[in-house]
Amino acid sequence: MAKDPASRNLALKAWMDEHEVSAGEFAEMLNEAMYAGGRQDGDVTRRTVFRWLSGERRSPQTAQLKALETVTGKTAAELGFVPRRVLVRPIPSLQDAPVQRRTFLAAASTTTLATLAATSSTGRPTVGLPDVTRLRGQLNELWLHDDQFGGGSSLEQRAIALAERTLGLQQNGAATQRVRARLYALAAAFTSAAMFAAFDARRLTEAQHHLEKAVTLAGLSGDAQVQHQLWRYASMLAVHKGRYTDAIAAAEACAQTKVHRADPFFASMTHSRIALAASNLGDGARALRALERSAEALERAETSIPRPASVNFYTLGELHGLAGIVHYRLGIAAESESHIHRCLAELRADQHRNRSYYRAQAALAQLAQGDVDQALATAQSVVPSPTDLTPGRVSHLLATFTSALTQNAASGTAVRDWRDFVRAL
Repeated sequence: MAKDPASRNLALKAWMDEHEVSAGEFAEMLNEAMYAGGRQDGDVTRRTVFRWLSGERRSPQTAQLKALETVTGKTAAELGFVPRRVLVRPIPSLQDAPVQRRTFLAAASTTTLATLAATSSTGRPTVGLPDVTRLRGQLNELWLHDDQFGGGSSLEQRAIALAERTLGLQQNGAATQRVRARLYALAAAFTSAAMFAAFDARRLTEAQHHLEKAVTLAGLSGDAQVQHQLWRYASMLAVHKGRYTDAIAAAEACAQTKVHRADPFFASMTHSRIALAASNLGDGARALRALERSAEALERAETSIPRPASVNFYTLGELHGLAGIVHYRLGIAAESESHIHRCLAELRADQHRNRSYYRAQAALAQLAQGDVDQALATAQSVVPSPTDLTPGRVSHLLATFTSALTQNAASGTAVRDWRDFVRAL
């Protein structure tokens, strides 16, 4: 006979659905928690979990209830369970016979010592999906800060500390295989955030060190999204180190990841990175073809699919900005400026770093067209006040602008005006 749907444990099902845990994985997590709590072996199976979900069993064993609360971070009642009734036996009176009293005290002491021994011998805290969720929230905060203000030493150090904390949980905690994979993915993501913060500050040696560590962690995780992210970063770093062939190879590696084939959104990022790398090699035909493919893929991408916070920056506006950079490198300055203006128009109000970065790119495109006065005005809108923190990439672009302005034979007055402006800051 089928169970009454009204008797099903919807609270437990809701938690499992939210955390994407199967019955078998949940049973494994609970057994790990019981082992960490002193039990030599767990006794939860897939069938046990199914009975809980169906409502057939509403009162798990005491050890199981404790494990349920440890793994989920919720009380038994919040999970839809009813604690078992405990039979309370009277404590022997102190007036009882001495032998009976000695027997009771000895039994109590033995139980206490056994409990302490179990705790000290296992000692490994259980790491579960609530820990993964908390760490992911901290990772999202890092990426939001980077998206708004850019990288730097403080963001880099924060990301390194979180990566080390995550690896500490990995090494010292009891967790299921699925949780361990997610911890490796988070450690890789934190390390990649440190890499990008160092890269944004033009600290390329440190960025390379973080990248190498993150690639290893991403490989251990098997997470295709993190792997795709790291190959994109590898391509970016190779460009800034003048290793353009490596940049192309890293961008092509993005296309070998599962997420590139499964999600047009990631495919779009792959093609945009190939376009940027090809433009550095002067391969205009390939660069422009890759830009077309990137735009087509982004148009096909489903916007409602949840994706990591690290890719929230990538919009049609960002693609226009990247297209502007590609056209500038190919010597098509007017088209470059057009794309960058479309990018700037679509940036969020809080994307301060990207606004400075693309304004600097616009100044370069204007100068390449001979519009010195407009280029100077645009560049002056980029330079921050002394209290602002300018990421290294923006400063590097402004140095490139100064060099290009100096080489412009018709801009002697503009060069003096620009240098006077900078000195006055």
